[in-house]
Amino acid sequence: MKKHAPATERNREFIAEVLAKELPKTGVVLEIASGSGEHAIYFAHRFPHLEWQPSDHEREALASIFAWEEDHGAPNLRLPTVIDAADPDSWEVHEADALLCSNMAHISPWSATIGMFEGAARVLSETGAPIILYGPYFEKDVEPVRSNVDFDLSLRSRDNRWGIRQVDEVDALAGQHGFSRTARHEMPANNLALVYRRN
Repeated sequence: MKKHAPATERNREFIAEVLAKELPKTGVVLEIASGSGEHAIYFAHRFPHLEWQPSDHEREALASIFAWEEDHGAPNLRLPTVIDAADPDSWEVHEADALLCSNMAHISPWSATIGMFEGAARVLSETGAPIILYGPYFEKDVEPVRSNVDFDLSLRSRDNRWGIRQVDEVDALAGQHGFSRTARHEMPANNLALVYRRN
């Protein structure tokens, strides 16, 4: 059954503009936590020279991705695979040229972000291969907007393992796995796109 996330239609073009600057010309893009699958559909059509590999670990999300693919699939869009970001030992994708993860870090335990970087270090073999993260983040010495503060409090009230992450903590984690942040793109609705590349 297809799920619909209204935010995907609002943010997909802005994310695509970043992807056009940061993705390689060819290769495989592994999308972690594809959710409804709407981003995967849109980006696969937008970047026909890239193979797009959606993934998720929730059954409802995988069913939605399959449903969207049946109706709007593209030749370069692969069937979704089960990936639990927090368990990189279980990943069924072993090679990729780029990794995209949107709106996962703040609605999952920190272990999922740790696992994502550990998994990325395994599958992204080329120097300069990018990890592109999209979502809300807090930054040191930058006053957070009230909406993000309220959103963070709401997330933590639902699950104390959730919450908007600090960019410097993500930077440090990336460094532990051989990646350095090379770009920071300001996005609409108080979001950021952070780009890390393999050293």
